[in-house]
Amino acid sequence: MSNLIEYDDASAEVRAVYDDIRATRQTDYINNFWKALAQHPPTLRRTWETLKEVMTSPGELDPLTRELIYIAVSVTNGCEYCIASHTAAAHAKGMNEAMFGELLAIIATANTTNRLANGYRVPVDEQFKV
Repeated sequence: MSNLIEYDDASAEVRAVYDDIRATRQTDYINNFWKALAQHPPTLRRTWETLKEVMTSPGELDPLTRELIYIAVSVTNGCEYCIASHTAAAHAKGMNEAMFGELLAIIATANTTNRLANGYRVPVDEQFKV
């Protein structure tokens, strides 16, 4: 297991990122993902700034939809940590168990049809090209 950098042991640079995470998420909790990334402060800062921009800035996708997409990619990539953390976030934003079941069915179906299309090298229909 990697070293997790706790707030009290963190450099000023890392504490500044932790403080921003706490303020943005309105919590005192810093999860293990950020504590692990704190081993390399530039990666911590860059990753947090990107995630904050993509996941919390106003846009066309609502917060729950963003979390569902994050879960879908995490399931496909096999990231246990991201599946767990973003499933918890999706529940907090209104996802119920029925929605989660539908989401997993869509993920499984998309992965199956993607592999079939790639395996058969199916040419893209002209009407689908943008």
